[in-house]
Amino acid sequence: MALVALKGSERTLNYGAHVVGKADPHAFTQITIHIRPQKDPDHAHTKDFVDRLVDSSFTARKHLSREEFAASFGAGKEDLQKVRRFARERGLRVVPDQLVRKTKASQLGHRTLELRGTNSQLSSAFGVKLIRVREGNRVYRSHIGGVSVPEAFQDVIGNVLGLDTRPAAKPRLKTYPRLGGFAPHLGSVSFSPDQIAKLYNFPNDVTGKGQTIALVELGGGFRPRDLKQYFQEIGRPKPLIKAVSVGKARNKPTGNPDGDDAEVMLDIEVAGAVAPGATILVYFAPNTNRGFFRCINGIINDNLHKPTILSISWGGAEATWTSADMTSFDQAFQAAAAMGISVFSAAGDNGSTDGEQGSAAQVDFPASSPYNTACGGTRLVSEGGGIAETVWNDGASGGGTGGGISEFFQPPPQYQLGPAIHLPKSLNPGGVAGRGVPDVAGNADPVTGYKVRVDGVDTVIGGTSAVAPLWAGLTALINEKLGQSAGFLNPYLYTIPSALRDVTKGNNDTTGQVGGFPAGPGWDACTGLGTPDGAAVLNAIRTAI
Repeated sequence: MALVALKGSERTLNYGAHVVGKADPHAFTQITIHIRPQKDPDHAHTKDFVDRLVDSSFTARKHLSREEFAASFGAGKEDLQKVRRFARERGLRVVPDQLVRKTKASQLGHRTLELRGTNSQLSSAFGVKLIRVREGNRVYRSHIGGVSVPEAFQDVIGNVLGLDTRPAAKPRLKTYPRLGGFAPHLGSVSFSPDQIAKLYNFPNDVTGKGQTIALVELGGGFRPRDLKQYFQEIGRPKPLIKAVSVGKARNKPTGNPDGDDAEVMLDIEVAGAVAPGATILVYFAPNTNRGFFRCINGIINDNLHKPTILSISWGGAEATWTSADMTSFDQAFQAAAAMGISVFSAAGDNGSTDGEQGSAAQVDFPASSPYNTACGGTRLVSEGGGIAETVWNDGASGGGTGGGISEFFQPPPQYQLGPAIHLPKSLNPGGVAGRGVPDVAGNADPVTGYKVRVDGVDTVIGGTSAVAPLWAGLTALINEKLGQSAGFLNPYLYTIPSALRDVTKGNNDTTGQVGGFPAGPGWDACTGLGTPDGAAVLNAIRTAI
């Protein structure tokens, strides 16, 4: 059977990585097949529907239930059967998807099938040579070049995830240097998350009751006793917090307060302190493209817990992703927008290069998806009950907010094409016009960071990782006030910029080599539209709805 290349599936070696041998041909591997929407080979019909659905000027705006979306825009039953037949022909086994079962989700809505086989079988089925790659102290499986699929299935199979097992993302946080286990400035220029909420004028007569916030975590874990003590210390009720496993990943604290535990605890403590009445679901997934995608896709289709808000504090520069992976994630975010699920993603902590080697500007993904609300960072100083903010930029050693122009998602989304929005071109040769990142911002500088507790240590953490759960908490408060889910916020926010505090000073050039973007009046590629005035955002959305 003739094989054809799967568009956008090409892999290269990361900087500093090298091949150490062939993957064991007899070892078994499980992969995920992402299938097209039914009767929609190029996804155009689904995207057009979602764009109209989330357009704030679309008078018939109505969010779909997960069941309704699956019925209209899920995988077709015939396509599922085709992939099952392909698996049998290649000696691969279709594996029951436990995530679908556990979350009472629809297989059609997930648009995925789980396949298992030996590396030899997978190499033959998808026309790849699987190799072992060493990068630093880590060895993982990968392939060089693209994945191929049988010609008869090229309009059915959208992506193959799991052949490559390199770490897909990094936590987007920065810790303030500690002394003897404690931040030396704790209690001075740092803030508890509820203090940040007060400074940003978040609604104070609601708690997020009835809302469910989902957090994506690709490592680490939380200790209930730390959370109990933390919320007691800041004088806030402890929210209901549950861990949800994706695949074999678990809530597994490492004991290292400077490792992945810091991301997990930051996310929980920020979202929970802002919206203590909400349920916080912490989804743990393997840090691979497959694990990350299954986690996000699983949250969006979770018909048991029914999350209304999703916060993502992990990401990587667009150049580190395949276009097939970004397309799969983006289609999941389109589904979230159609279902009324608000998605917030950290925009990165290493300025306009996103910390990548070389001399190119980069934006962070998944924040660059047009169906995310991308969250940039500021330095916040409280003055006499008010606040003053500048772009977060502590230089190469301390980091700074990500932001810029996507070179994958182009042209810009409709909501960024209004007469009041002036998007710059990419800083890279060719100067493409793409999606602008971020959309909004919040306090992120670790110098003015968030008081948190991690592995028994009281410390201060910043980064755009804190901004995503901050906005998630605000949205839980807004949803409770509205009595419904606000859903995808960008179409609202870009028509009500006065509801945000414009940040006009600073830039995100952290290296002095590539250059960066300056802040200025209106939208900019450092802080987007600005930081929230929570009450004003609520009133503007209430009026628009």
